[in-house]
Amino acid sequence: MFSNLKFPKCSLNGISRCRNFSTDKWKSVVGLEVHAQIQSTSKLFSGSPTEFTNPVNRNVSLFDAATPGTLPVLNKRCVEAAVLTALALNCRVNPISTFDRKHYFYADLPAGYQITQQRSPIACNGFIDFHVYAPGVHKHSYAARSCIKQIQLEQDSGKSLHDETRSLVDLNRAGVPLMELVFEPDLCNGEEAAALVKELVNVFECLQTCSCKMEEGALRVDANVSVHKKGQPLGIRTEVKNIGSIRAVAAAINYEIQRQIALLEVGENVVNETRSWNSDSRVTVSMRDKEEKQDYRYMPEPNLPPLYIAMGPTTWGCVNAEHIKKLIPQLPHEIRKHLKEECNLTTEQAIILVNELKLLRAFTSISLNKKLNATLIANLLINDFLSLVNKEKMDLDGITINPSFFGDIVELLQNEMVSHKSVQFLMGEMLKSTSKTVKEIVACHDLLQINDENEIRRICEEVIEDNPKMLQQYLKGKKKVFKALLGIIASKPDSKVNMKKATELLQNVLDNLKK
Repeated sequence: MFSNLKFPKCSLNGISRCRNFSTDKWKSVVGLEVHAQIQSTSKLFSGSPTEFTNPVNRNVSLFDAATPGTLPVLNKRCVEAAVLTALALNCRVNPISTFDRKHYFYADLPAGYQITQQRSPIACNGFIDFHVYAPGVHKHSYAARSCIKQIQLEQDSGKSLHDETRSLVDLNRAGVPLMELVFEPDLCNGEEAAALVKELVNVFECLQTCSCKMEEGALRVDANVSVHKKGQPLGIRTEVKNIGSIRAVAAAINYEIQRQIALLEVGENVVNETRSWNSDSRVTVSMRDKEEKQDYRYMPEPNLPPLYIAMGPTTWGCVNAEHIKKLIPQLPHEIRKHLKEECNLTTEQAIILVNELKLLRAFTSISLNKKLNATLIANLLINDFLSLVNKEKMDLDGITINPSFFGDIVELLQNEMVSHKSVQFLMGEMLKSTSKTVKEIVACHDLLQINDENEIRRICEEVIEDNPKMLQQYLKGKKKVFKALLGIIASKPDSKVNMKKATELLQNVLDNLKK
């Protein structure tokens, strides 16, 4: 039935691939569990809305509150989203999956159990390829792969609200649809884990199966971390729960690795426990131990039949995986490949553009003008525009990038009509949402570059004449003076000189003075 789907074999080669994190004798092993809220207007088993901004306890049906006699009704949209995600992540979609009850008692779980797919999930045996790009940590980016053990559908629990005297319960999240992605322990450190989560976010955004708003709890990451000596069995692991941002994923895991190494170095034992990440003090904090395995008393969910996924020309099944497979858009790794092969961008440029969706969309729109150099567009977006946004402490998501305006800037720079300094000024004007065109701004501020060789030669001679000591040093063989003279030309307040031509002409003037 599923013979038409071919899934590359995924092996756990991550552990052997691991680089040393702290010392030559310690190896770190990391595995992630990611809970992604499915982008759906209603919950997994009820018709209650999932709107995050609704008042407390507004998104609650009788079933969500575990009212006796109410029954779950599976949301077809959630099944479609899970299958689409599984196929995009190279998973094997199971033709038959089942639901289980996971029992535990807590105030924000009214029924006393969570409906999940622990034993027979909707998909398994997948993998995701991604790039690790961490300037300042690794000299170069590198490709990595993490294998996916399983993807399962499950409902979320509610939320407990505590103050000094009482605890209250908000059931808005109770029953919200989740995909839990369980990864194999094949990562080595926090940077790899953060890169994996970022790639997942990119995939979800392409598929539109999860909003990935971590500040709203739409994407939550749990990390299992252990360290061991080379050639010895894996060490005791700890679990860091509910990490709330991509940056925190790297920080929490790296801290936990170092904490475990520090314990083992002084002869102490690592305790099998659940910990949380304190973003203020930047440490992991113990929550509860796992020395005795908790008995969740899993049992088949009696109120839900098996979930059938069809493949091929058939009408049976909840959804048809063959039809859904045709809906998969161009995925992040394919976009990176296109940027490198068709646009001649570097690996790092491709990674940054794919990671910043707004920059990618701007690049795509601007590069439709085939006369413009794609590498120049990427450089200006990444090195100049992004730096300007960070300098002004602005949020990239709240900025409008006008492709036509930006394209005109690229064209002027490419044709050597304006200097790089003027380009930064023009970008600043774009951030102000000006109504003027690029040509109008250039004319208003007299930004056109000086390209006349006679005029540039005159400026070079003037600078040499004003700095006789530097000239004598150059003539005596001090070559570094040449760059200093160029700097003087470029730093003149009213200077709009084409520095490429200035470099050639300054060299020519100095060579003539040597004769």
